[in-house]
Amino acid sequence: MPAISAITGWGQSSLSRRPGPSVAELARDACIAAVEHAGMAWSEIDGLILGQSDILDRSALTLAFRHSLDLGELNLLCVTEGKGTTVLQAIHHASLAVSAGMARTVLCVFSDTPIRDEKQAGDTFARPSKIMNLPDWENRYGCFGAIGAYALAASAYRGLYGFGEDAYSPYVITCRKWAALNPEAFLRDEIDTTAYFASPAVVEPLRLLDCAYPVNGAAAFVITGTDRAKASAGSPVFVHGIGQGHNERSALSALVKGGRTGAQTATNGALAGAGLDISSIDCLQVYDAFSFSGVFALEDFGFLPAGGAVEFIRAGETAPGGSLPMNTGGGHLSSYYLQGATPLIEALRQASGAAGARQVPKHDTVFITNSGGCLEFHATLVVSPHRSLS
Repeated sequence: MPAISAITGWGQSSLSRRPGPSVAELARDACIAAVEHAGMAWSEIDGLILGQSDILDRSALTLAFRHSLDLGELNLLCVTEGKGTTVLQAIHHASLAVSAGMARTVLCVFSDTPIRDEKQAGDTFARPSKIMNLPDWENRYGCFGAIGAYALAASAYRGLYGFGEDAYSPYVITCRKWAALNPEAFLRDEIDTTAYFASPAVVEPLRLLDCAYPVNGAAAFVITGTDRAKASAGSPVFVHGIGQGHNERSALSALVKGGRTGAQTATNGALAGAGLDISSIDCLQVYDAFSFSGVFALEDFGFLPAGGAVEFIRAGETAPGGSLPMNTGGGHLSSYYLQGATPLIEALRQASGAAGARQVPKHDTVFITNSGGCLEFHATLVVSPHRSLS
């Protein structure tokens, strides 16, 4: 089937674990890098979609940001906020806009500064995730930060399928194997089971190595119609399928009640748009703020049956040389955490054949996921270096 749109350029700002430039300054750097990568003139940009982490003040990146880029008249200008799905939602909106003729070239940017004022990222994220529909429940019971909510879900998953303490270590170790091949990854030293269990517990059953590695930074993407892809200087990557699904309040709720999140709905939408079935996917890039979310994603988005992910990963199927290469840059745990931009940037590199030593041999179809809340919100994307998929 023909593509919906083309991603003709992408770029990043500097990425850092130290306080530094503002959200807007980082966003501007990423936009410049993306437009240069696309080989386009600024006058060609007629749409701008902004995204930032919902933990930041709304004044960090406003519609006035357009003036810092000296953009001309725009046909599309908005801020997108979908928690962890913000980046893919922006790509969705841009793709629909160019396919409908509302805009010709849309620039999407996401920027975040979780490390600021000399505080570590843990301080920034230390606020309750609302997993219960009861006023102040999380504060009353000490369920602080996203890790509290994810730890409960991780415990429920282990209990439901009878997994032991080593359920998540194969995933963490595999992420490091990929990161060792990625010169941009922040954590590149390979680890083994001993090193994993030496990592301090944060909230049982999750340890420090089970957690994402946040950075300050920004990423930007240039979206055009497929007819304009030939004019770009880079290697365009084509968007073939988009999907969203928003259902249960959290992964914990789905696991305990025997229900389902919206992940499968998001998968079905993207695959139907691309005219593919899930067995046709060559490479998988998922949002893995914690090891549990990476493991659970394989089942939640429909790649494996319930309870099948742990042994699949342990067998090396998602590692270099495996049957389903997954989070090939190291993911959020070992590369860096820039929310939904992390899996998308890696997907574009793999699809365009620009992933260097970690390049997977087969990359005709790459599947990307974003998740928000405690797996309450879901968005997906199918991309390919090919304009048409038969």
